[in-house]
Order: sequence, then structure tokens, then C-alpha cells
Amino acid sequence: MIKNIILSALAIAVLAGCSKKKEASNSETAVEAIPVKVQKLAKEDIFRTLDYTANLEADEQVFYAPAATGRISKIYVEVGDRIKKGQVLVDMDKTNLKQAEVQLKNLETEYNRAKLLNETQSISKQAYDAAVTNYEVAKTNIEFLRENTQMLAPFNGVVTGKYFENGEVYTGGAFGGASKPSIIAIEKINPLKAKVNLSEQYFLSVKKGTKVELKSSLFPDRVFEGTVNIVYPTIDPASRTFTVEVRIPNEDEALRPGMYGTINFFIGNTETIVAPAIAVLKLQGANDRYVFVNRNGKAKRVAVTLGKRFEDKVELISNELEEGDELIVVGQGRVVDGSPISITK
Repeated sequence: MIKNIILSALAIAVLAGCSKKKEASNSETAVEAIPVKVQKLAKEDIFRTLDYTANLEADEQVFYAPAATGRISKIYVEVGDRIKKGQVLVDMDKTNLKQAEVQLKNLETEYNRAKLLNETQSISKQAYDAAVTNYEVAKTNIEFLRENTQMLAPFNGVVTGKYFENGEVYTGGAFGGASKPSIIAIEKINPLKAKVNLSEQYFLSVKKGTKVELKSSLFPDRVFEGTVNIVYPTIDPASRTFTVEVRIPNEDEALRPGMYGTINFFIGNTETIVAPAIAVLKLQGANDRYVFVNRNGKAKRVAVTLGKRFEDKVELISNELEEGDELIVVGQGRVVDGSPISITK
């Protein structure tokens, strides 16, 4: 009897000890909630833009040369010179022009005599027609020679190439590094233009007059405004893109042909979720971005794609995020998916 009592007491003691050990074990394995701060996600009205890179081109480029070959009398400009529309750029040898002018005077005399004789019907129709034709052909030839013996600037611009010197003979070939037959090359650099290939999904969104902004690494503090000038009417079946030409005013000529820049196309307003950029984390060793939100007291990891940036904020694109979700903005670096959290003020 006494032996049974002693055994029962020992069993109770063992059970009590096990219970205490289990309670201690549970206490040790309990995970402490991580303090975080959250911010409710809200939609904001933003400009929807498309960002593309492009090379700038001159609005007009002319490899300037006369239609006829001949000796160059004088070139009045050098590479880098600014030119004005109508300015004399090159004089060619005028020997042929002077000869043609003398011939024209003689033909004009014959033409006037033929007119008088025709009025009195003292000349045959064949002779009269020949006098008129010879005179008109000579006038046309004079106009041609005048245009090709004095080359005038067709627009305001800058000289970008000079391939001959005074006294040399222009033979109609491309010399001195010119890509086309020319004596000089000139470009119109105000405005400038750029051609950009856009994805076909934006074909209905981008139209002539759509506003654009150009940013260049050479001018980090400047934004150059422009517009879409031409929307090409076809889509390339291989690349599934269409071409647009944008025009960028360049009054101070800070930009130059050949420069590289980023062009932002403004295609309208939209409501989207915007959040502090500090809330976004990057997966180590990859370019994947994600955030943490509060889901019933636990941190939920959500993969996101970054959209438009606004100073210290960024657009978050994800099917798992909704307006009103509590985004973890402080302490997100300490949690993992499923971590219990405690929200602090």
C-alpha cells in the first residue's frame, strides 16, 4: 500500500516536471512580433509617359553644290560659321554667265525686231516663232547659270563641311570626305528632330502634336520640350513598331545633331498606386523588386514592377496590391514573408 502511494507521488512529480519543461520550450520558441510602420496605399492622378532613347538629327541637311561643274571663284564660309537665309556662300566662275548674257542681249534685239515685223505681218510665222523660242531658251539658260554661279543659303543654319578651296574645279564628284557630291555641307539645327520606333500598342495613343520632353546627360538640369511632328502610317511587321518623328526647338543651339537623349512621350493622365521609394526592396543578385504589406498582422511579400518615378515616390504595378492596403514603410528590411508584425505610430 505504501509502495503504491510512493509510486503515484513519483509519477505526479515526473508529469509536473514535463509540463514545466514544455511550457518553457513553448516560451522559448515563440516568435516576437517585429515593430513596423505602415502607410495606406492610395491612387494618385499622374501623367502617363513613354520613355525612349534616340539620336538627334538636324531638321534639314544639304550637301550644297551647283548643278553644273566649274571653277570655284570664292567660298565665303568656313566650317562652324552661322549662316542666314539668302546669304552668299559660294561664287563660281562667271565666264559662262557673262557669255550667255551677251548672247541674250543679241537675241533680245532680234526678238524685239521680230515682234515689230510680226505686228505688220512682215515676217513669216516660222521666223517669228524661232526668234521667240531662242530668246526664251536664252533667258532660261541665264536663270540657270545665275543660280549655279552664286550659291545662296536656303535657310538659317551652320556650316558643317567644306570640301574644296578657292580656285579648285568642282567636277561633280564627292571629295574631301563628303558623302555626296558637294562643295560645302550646311545644316539647320533649330529646331532639331529625332526618329523613334514605338511599340504598336501605342499607335492610337501617340498623335501629331503629342507633347514630348527631351533629357540629355550633358544638361542634367534642363528639360527640352517638343512635340510629335510626324506619325508614320504603317507598322513594321517584323519588329511590331511604328516610327514617329519629334521636333525639339533649339533656340540657343545648346543641342547638336548626333547627341543622344531620352524622350518622354506624354500620352495622357491615369490613376495609379504611388508609394515611397524607400519601401521598395530589391532581391539580392537579381533585378526583381518587392514590397511588404500587412496581412492580418503578418508581413506579406508582394512582387512589384516599378513605373513612373516622382522624386521620392514611385509607381507600383502589381495585381496583388489594392488601394487601402497597408504598406510597410519602416522596418521592412527586418521582416520576411509571414513574419508577425506589430504596427507602431
